[in-house]
Amino acid sequence: MKKRTFGAIGLAAAAALVLAGCSTEGGDDGGETLENGDRKDVTIAVFNGWDEGVAASELWKAVLTEQGYNVELEYADPAPVYSGLTTDDYDVTLDTWLPITHQDYIEQYGDDLVDLGSWNDDAVLTIAVNEDAPIDSLEELADNADLFNNQLVGIESGSGLNRVTTENVIPEYGLEDMEYTTSSTPAMLAELKAATDAGENVAVTLWRPHWAYDAFPIKDLEDPKGALGDSEGIHSFGGKSFEKNFPTLAGWLKNFKMDSDQLYSLENVMFNENDTDDYGPIVEQWISDNQEYVDSLTK
Repeated sequence: MKKRTFGAIGLAAAAALVLAGCSTEGGDDGGETLENGDRKDVTIAVFNGWDEGVAASELWKAVLTEQGYNVELEYADPAPVYSGLTTDDYDVTLDTWLPITHQDYIEQYGDDLVDLGSWNDDAVLTIAVNEDAPIDSLEELADNADLFNNQLVGIESGSGLNRVTTENVIPEYGLEDMEYTTSSTPAMLAELKAATDAGENVAVTLWRPHWAYDAFPIKDLEDPKGALGDSEGIHSFGGKSFEKNFPTLAGWLKNFKMDSDQLYSLENVMFNENDTDDYGPIVEQWISDNQEYVDSLTK
């Protein structure tokens, strides 16, 4: 959780801050504020394993750092993120899927949160298989389960995708006899890579937009019963004091839009084309290659 600095600042320090574009007037905790009225320290909560959220958060970290903010990214599962937003332990999260995937959390915590709007409207939950798999629909999976080692590979047990798979997909398509495993998104992606590299059949829970569709030869199984739901929007949600503490940033995020081609481009360089979790230089290069778009984010 974020740590805040308390204490009085002398006149000389105050003058220096003003010259640097900051003031010492802050929120209730005495934190520094920028000339634009926002607190200088901002904590963005990032869902473990959800790469579109990682990409968007790293992008905004770079953008806001350039604007003079001190930005901290904190990784956690959805439940503690939404709880932490209601207590201002986190300021904002950029990866809320609505109206289906994260609806339970918004129903529980939404009265103490602020919806800053959707920045991508192409999100969809999927069940993906290798491109040359002998089936094309979820209706065929139960009868051909043995071709997939009788296994459906999932992600984190606390994810909305897991809830939809457990409550909707499995009963709707009679998949109760398949072994449905949950552990983590990296583990699922490792299984996907190993199977496609070996030319074996594999079935995994996945979602679009995701860089895996460019990295691996895979396809989505058709969902004629609509168990996975329709396309969703990816929303930014602020904590209960977010608009008061960050009036300028709140406006930027309300206007934030990133289409799937732009998101795929960023995800590819971060997760597919580079084998490192030091995303700073990668994001900086992407920003340089997409400067006009990035500049528009803070106008």
